[in-house]
Amino acid sequence: MTRRRLLAATAVAVLAALVIGGLVTSSPDASSPAASKDLSGSIVVIGTGGLSWSDVSAEATPALWSLLRDGSTAALTVRSVRANTCPVDGWLSLSAGERAGDHDAAGGGGGGPDGAKQACQDLPDYMSPGKVPYWDGYLAAAAATKFDASLGLLGDQVASHGGCIQAVGPGAALGAARANGIVDHYQPFDASTLASALTACQATLIDVGSIRDPADVDPQDESHPKTTRAQQVTAVDARVAAVIKVAPSGTDVLLASLSDAGVTERLRLIAGTGPYFGAGTLQSSSTRQPGLVQLSDVTATALDHLGIARPSSLGGTPLQFVPGDGNDQQSADERLTGLLDLDEASYEVHGLVEPFFYGWALLQLALYLVAAVLWRRRWGTSPQRRRLLVFTRRATTVAATVPVSTFLANLLPWWRFSVPLVSVVASVAIFATLISLLALRGPWRKQLFGPLAVVSASTVAVLAADVMTGSRLQLSSLLGLQPLVGGRFYGMGNVTFAVFATATLLLCTVVGNHFITVRQPLMAAAAVAVIGSCAIIVDAAPAWGSDFGGPPALLPALALLMMAILQITVTWRRLLAVGGGTGLFVLLLGLLDWLRPAESRSHLGRFVQTALDGGAWDVISRKFDQNMSLLFGNPVSLLIPVGIVVLAYVLARPTSRAAGPLRRSFRRVQLLRPGLIAVLVMWVIGFALNDSGTAIPAVGAGLAIPLLIVLALKTLEDEAFAAPATTRASRRAR
Repeated sequence: MTRRRLLAATAVAVLAALVIGGLVTSSPDASSPAASKDLSGSIVVIGTGGLSWSDVSAEATPALWSLLRDGSTAALTVRSVRANTCPVDGWLSLSAGERAGDHDAAGGGGGGPDGAKQACQDLPDYMSPGKVPYWDGYLAAAAATKFDASLGLLGDQVASHGGCIQAVGPGAALGAARANGIVDHYQPFDASTLASALTACQATLIDVGSIRDPADVDPQDESHPKTTRAQQVTAVDARVAAVIKVAPSGTDVLLASLSDAGVTERLRLIAGTGPYFGAGTLQSSSTRQPGLVQLSDVTATALDHLGIARPSSLGGTPLQFVPGDGNDQQSADERLTGLLDLDEASYEVHGLVEPFFYGWALLQLALYLVAAVLWRRRWGTSPQRRRLLVFTRRATTVAATVPVSTFLANLLPWWRFSVPLVSVVASVAIFATLISLLALRGPWRKQLFGPLAVVSASTVAVLAADVMTGSRLQLSSLLGLQPLVGGRFYGMGNVTFAVFATATLLLCTVVGNHFITVRQPLMAAAAVAVIGSCAIIVDAAPAWGSDFGGPPALLPALALLMMAILQITVTWRRLLAVGGGTGLFVLLLGLLDWLRPAESRSHLGRFVQTALDGGAWDVISRKFDQNMSLLFGNPVSLLIPVGIVVLAYVLARPTSRAAGPLRRSFRRVQLLRPGLIAVLVMWVIGFALNDSGTAIPAVGAGLAIPLLIVLALKTLEDEAFAAPATTRASRRAR
């Protein structure tokens, strides 16, 4: 075996051993039994809509306040097939345990694009016995949205296990209907007959009416509220009180606000009371966020209370009760504050992402253009030009710290201020300043790679620590997870992965180049293997990043970088070997997660189960459609593939005119070009494999480009303003 192959085998062995060992140690024990709980076997689900925790107070809503004080509470994500969830959408999603919508919803009969806000249809008036009106249209809409929603799943599961569901009110009829649209047990809402209705079946769904905000409803809605929001809340509170009053002893009661109050998306209210739901917080393994659950969890909870195994196609998991500190007034106030924080942060950040990053990108562009023009026109004296160069380099370093600072900003309650855009910018600026001072004032400030290494290492460390401790910084952050969208609540999201993986590859380039400079290629490859394997463990481990699309993008990039370090020629056969090894690794990871209990599986294991159930193509096509809609839905997004092509040309032709700004750096930093090729490979694969893959190269460039400019400016500064040569030989060398 040649020396290069020996080095390659050693580096690959280190990478494989660290990744596999790390995944085994970081994953929860699949054999450990689930936490036991004593359920009564009966449950009442009270459904409403448009109700938020901001509507609750001890004076105005005594029944809701009692649930907050004595029961289990959480904020509820109700996102359905479109941005604003209508009452019909919420009840149908409860029926299916998956996103669904009415016959005019996205993908249905004449609806708008997936995710668009639309007018709401009224709940159909159901007359028992018979089929729910418009049921065939609901089925067609569910089939067209590719969310694998099986309408009637709740009703069919209960009936197939010898049970029954009592539906009270028109919305409850939608939730309790079987796949054929028939409701086995139904009666209209009547306070005088509630007691008998609650004893008819083990499970009861009750529609107490939805709140429709007169200031927020779409003018095209079929009906408009005739009373104020406050009056509607009071009426719902009274109906909830009537249900709780006559609920049989030993029955768990779960109140869930299943829809929005209009076109505005918000987190909604959910609370439980009864033998299982004591005073405290609700949480779900589907979100892994205390106090934040999703609508499909309600379906899973109802089935769990009835002793019915959760179908593998159901994305939600049963709600779990976490005891609080006590039942006193202070505890209720504290829980309410936490719930309001979840709602406000998720709502405010949802509208700030686009203006913040457009402004950030434009400021960077203006800075770079002004500095380039002044430099090219030979503005000022030599000391003035040097000051301009130093200022631009420092400002660009600050720009590179913005991505990681958007996550750290959530350490401060910026959403509580009156002007959230100003407060979030100020919060980001605080942490960007701290990291920039560390990069520019530390003992490494005069080194070529000093600031780049500090910013990259800080970014990797912060994001890794956050993922390993529950993704709290990601939740409702400018670059993180959006609870209102409801796509992901924990782990490594696509945008976060773009920042994390880009910083990882840049850090590998810095460390690897150091060892190459001192002629230690084996140490360089081993260092890249260690850093890269740790990053893959954090990204791929089901207990941490739980990322299915990240490892296939990061693994080949790391392999190519190590091949460049060991001077191994890239051939088609070796590329196929890298691709095959990556595919086997991802498959093995998914299978290991799938072997865990269903309630413990992450995105990886659930996708394997979906593939076994024959629904993999629906998932893949939905992700592809989302990616294409993001790419072609915004003219600015079309610049992303153009930028990828330009970068590929620069890296393929380093002597071309387009590569001029980086030519000095390429000559001085041996591993820079291979490192950038690895970054480009990761961007392209990530772009192709993920549902919001368009964001991966765009967000990754927001970190990589400023750091490359810092490197290029430092190289230019060192060469243009170096001390004059003192000997003939040194002058000739310069």
